Amino acid sequence: MSSPTSSAPAAPAADPESPPKRTRSPWVTLVGLTAGLGVILVVLLGLFILPSLKSGPTDLPIGLVGDAPAVAQVDGALADAAPGAYETRELATVAELRAAIEDRELVAGLVVEADGIDAYVASAGSTAISGTVSATAQALAAANGTTATVTDVVPLPDADPTGIGIGGLAFPLVFGGIVPALAFRKLAPNLRWAVAGIVAFSAVAGIIVAAVLMFVFGSITTGFWPVAGSLALGTAALALPLAGLQEVFGGKGFTIGAMVMMFLGNPLAGIATTAAWLPAGIGAIGQLLPPGAAGTLVRAAAYFDGAGGAGAALTLAVWVAAGAALLIIGGRRSRAASVPA
Repeated sequence: MSSPTSSAPAAPAADPESPPKRTRSPWVTLVGLTAGLGVILVVLLGLFILPSLKSGPTDLPIGLVGDAPAVAQVDGALADAAPGAYETRELATVAELRAAIEDRELVAGLVVEADGIDAYVASAGSTAISGTVSATAQALAAANGTTATVTDVVPLPDADPTGIGIGGLAFPLVFGGIVPALAFRKLAPNLRWAVAGIVAFSAVAGIIVAAVLMFVFGSITTGFWPVAGSLALGTAALALPLAGLQEVFGGKGFTIGAMVMMFLGNPLAGIATTAAWLPAGIGAIGQLLPPGAAGTLVRAAAYFDGAGGAGAALTLAVWVAAGAALLIIGGRRSRAASVPA
């Protein structure tokens, strides 16, 4: 008795008219990938280095106090010594000048007197700006054979005289927004729990960072809860939109959003020097993104009793609202998709 034979299915016959497929050379892949990564590297260098490299005083609002001839002389000297660096405004008294600096209407001011120039600055606003105005006052006084004094209207705490604590918040803010948006959505049982987790983390993160700034670094001495609230709002303004992009557009939406926050929001935030020190236009762009707006709001809450932070708070609130809208849209789509036809 003969055993049955098994036969394999016949391979489809090749189409004699179809051209053979070309295989890409490994050299082409290697060269193309290397060139592409090189371009990305150049772009990243530009984004992270150029803002600092091209930064400097541009139309910084400063006040001038003194008799009319002396103020006019100093105004002209400023225009000659640093064209485009300062936008001057005349004030009647030193008290008005101090109040304008504390309210963040002006970044600094010069009081012109017969025996010299008094520079009024706010190092808490920006050590770069206060240092530049102080140096300018000393140069003007030296040119006239007089002396210059510097009065710090809003100084930084003694424990952090250079403002490193708040100046270094950009990356922690971005990290604190990206990671929770991804982690809570993956680990939470549903979207509602994920959103609750993100909101709770934002609040806790604000308290933790504010506590470190106050009790470990000494970067702030007052305004603990306003600073914590500002940090919480900044974290939520990063995390909720990213979670919403993930919900509506999937992984690609999240990736693009995270890259924008990391590679645009981070270097253009201007937290260490304030946006006024960045090149014209770049600082404004940075303030429209959550990292820059959060840094501005935190500085206002920490040192200026909230002065100058209203615009930043509104920007962050818009980002939170946008994130909530995306999450609502994504949640409705998910529920609609789960309903059987």
